[in-house]
Amino acid sequence: MQLSLTIVIVAITVLVSWRAFNDRALMERMILWPPAVERRKQYDRLLGYGFVHADWMHLAFNMITLWSFGSAVEREFSAMITPVGYVLFYLSAIVVSILPTYLAHRNDPHYRSLGASGGVSAVLFAFILFDPWSTLIIFPIPVPIPAFLFAILYVAYSIWMDRRGRDNVNHSAHLWGAAYGVLFTVLLEPRILGHFTQSLLGSATP
Repeated sequence: MQLSLTIVIVAITVLVSWRAFNDRALMERMILWPPAVERRKQYDRLLGYGFVHADWMHLAFNMITLWSFGSAVEREFSAMITPVGYVLFYLSAIVVSILPTYLAHRNDPHYRSLGASGGVSAVLFAFILFDPWSTLIIFPIPVPIPAFLFAILYVAYSIWMDRRGRDNVNHSAHLWGAAYGVLFTVLLEPRILGHFTQSLLGSATP
């Protein structure tokens, strides 16, 4: 039986986040604090921030989502670019999704960001390309919805909230992570767009 690398990623993230909950110095060293990257050259923060979380609820939401959809994406990607390629996809998504935020706040000593949401969004949107009509149950939506419809609502909501800027959620990372997941998947397998379109139209036709 092959070891699920998605489960390994989840386990490592839970372990590191749990340690950071009880170790303020570890949390401060891993969190994305742009001036530390800019002035101290601590580039590892562009990845490390994705392995620490604000609280257990934040951690649980991200890891349940990653576990729910990552296994299917892992199977598809492993067949095309090996299991290691899948892991590199997830890790690179964490980095890419935070770059716009880092560039916008690189001289802002008051800004902090943490959490795996950018990488998780990349995995989720890759999954949606493979199976757009699968039904998702996402809190706080009380009923299952088709994956492609969730994608539309997710992007619209993230753009709206990013422009408002009134909460402590990095919606920009969600958007860039989702875009990276789609772009990476399409570049890896260009036929996925045809599959996605045919799946939508085929299931929509009586």
